[in-house]
Formats: sequence, structure tokens, C-alpha cells
Amino acid sequence: MTRRSRPLLAAIALTTALLASSCSSSDDGDDDTSADATGSGSPVATAPAVPQPATPSDTPTDAGSAGPGATSPAPATPAPGTPPAPGTPRPTGQPPAPGPAGAVWQPKPGVTWQWQLGGTLDQSVDVPVYDIDGFEHDASVVASLHAKGRKVICYINAGSWEDFRPDATAFSKSMQGSGNGWQGEKWFDIRQIDKLKPLMATRFDMCKAKGFDAVEPDLLDAYINTTGFPLTADDQLKYNRMIAGLAHERGMAVALKNDLDQIPALVGDFDFAVNEQCAEFSECDKLSPFIKAGKAVLHVEYKVPTSKFCGQAKALGLSSMEKHLELDAWRQPC
Repeated sequence: MTRRSRPLLAAIALTTALLASSCSSSDDGDDDTSADATGSGSPVATAPAVPQPATPSDTPTDAGSAGPGATSPAPATPAPGTPPAPGTPRPTGQPPAPGPAGAVWQPKPGVTWQWQLGGTLDQSVDVPVYDIDGFEHDASVVASLHAKGRKVICYINAGSWEDFRPDATAFSKSMQGSGNGWQGEKWFDIRQIDKLKPLMATRFDMCKAKGFDAVEPDLLDAYINTTGFPLTADDQLKYNRMIAGLAHERGMAVALKNDLDQIPALVGDFDFAVNEQCAEFSECDKLSPFIKAGKAVLHVEYKVPTSKFCGQAKALGLSSMEKHLELDAWRQPC
């Protein structure tokens, strides 16, 4: 499941601090909303297992700050006219390598969408774009949505290990760092890019084989979190560009998930953005580079009602809706 990790981990830290203090001081969208906003009602017992947050009442988001560590050395400059290999940070001023001409679908600003990672998939929502779990749905589901005129985005976790995925044993212990606040998950050491790249490529191959049009790789902002590794902004740029390259090599669009501070550097590498809670944290304006580039920003809020954020979202050109944290079928679009 998708997430931001700061509030949950911060809440855990705050609770721990308060308990310690207590102990020391005392002995003691534009589419029809009438059908979409009626509550979930989706059966969950028969649905594929979905990871649940360690603290269901809180919303995890970017936690802590990057640990100490030396800044990664600057990459070598490729010969003139030679694009960098996927995963290689570009020197300043060098344009991004384009994806395959005419092969990549790209959602446009203002497009309406459905994002469902929990519960039994509801295929009846009348929107042109669906974002669903890549592991938990087979090619027949993607084909069914295509038959209804939908484009379909493949959700995968690109930033942390998940013990419930079928490929979990492929990721060595050395790649796994601190927990990210969600049960059964640990941050990846994205510096081990040569080991992670083929494993991520296999996941992207799965998305491609099932017929997905795009990929939403989650947790692309490890460097601002407490991961157990001394990750830097350069480590994250290198990793994120590798991820974008894998999608484009397979003719799929790719989303930049959150990672707001690196949007100016990465907007040329990604085809659209997926964002959680920019209104809650007063940071939606940071997504403007995508809109200005003609690329959609697919946005959700969990705690802020539509009456509080839709005005700004529409003014900015975001594709916004309110969702439950478990990302079941319920939605309230702007």
C-alpha cells in the first residue's frame, strides 16, 4: 500500500518521549460524485492481503532526516550526444533522455482517476485512469479495464522490502534497513543500485506483461527518511532516474511519487506525479512544475475534506480527490 511515512514515525517518537517524560517525573473530480461518495461498503475478507499501517489511526509520512554520510561523488560526464545510462545522474544542464517515441502514454493535467489498493476492486467508477496493485491483479483485470476505456497504472513498492510479496526472498538482508512504519516493510539501501536494478526490472516486466500502461513506484524519497543508511540526495536522484529508465525502456509511463523537493531536478525524467497530502502539509504549489510541463498530478488527501482543498487543487490543475487511508473503493473527487 502507498504511504508517506513522517506522521506515523513522528507520532511513535513523540509517544515514546512523552512516556519517558511521564516515567521520570512521576511514580506512576468532474465526474459524477453521487455513486463514488457513498462510503466503501467493499468486502475486504475476500480481497488479496493488503499491508496495514502499524497505527491505523495515523497517516505515515516522510520521517526524520537523512543520516550522516559523505556526499556521493559527481558522476562522470558522458561524451557529447551520448545520453546517460538509466540510473546515472545527469550533469547540471543536461536534458533528460527521452522515452521511446510514441510509445509512452502520458496522463494530462485535470484527468480524473481512481486509486484502489484495498478491498475488492470496483471497476464501475467512470474515470479514464485506474491505479491498482500490480502484484494482486492479473492480466485479465487490466484487460477488463482496458475494455471499459481505462488506462491502468501498476502500483509497486520501489523503495522498501515487503515480506508479503512473492519475490521477497530475492532481496538480501543487506538491502534491508529500518522499518518504514508499515508492518512487514523495511527501507531499501538504494545505494546498492546494481543489485536492486534487476529486481526492479523484473517487477516492471511483470507490469508490462500484464498490460499495464504506466507504473507508480512508491517510496522514492528514502533519503529524507530514517532508513538505517546514510543516504544522500544524489543517491536518490540516481535511483529515481534508474527507476524512470526501466519504465521507459518497456514503453510505460512512470510517476514520481511524492519526493517534492527533487521535482525541479526530476520533472523531465517522469511522465506524471502521484502525491499524497500536499494540502494537509501546505505544499501543493511544489507540484506546479509538472502541470507547467503538461503532465498530470494525481493527488489525494486523507484527513482534509474536499471543501478545504478542492479550490486550490482546481486552481493549480491537480487531479484531486479525498480517499480513505486504506485506499478502498470509496472516493470523493473534486
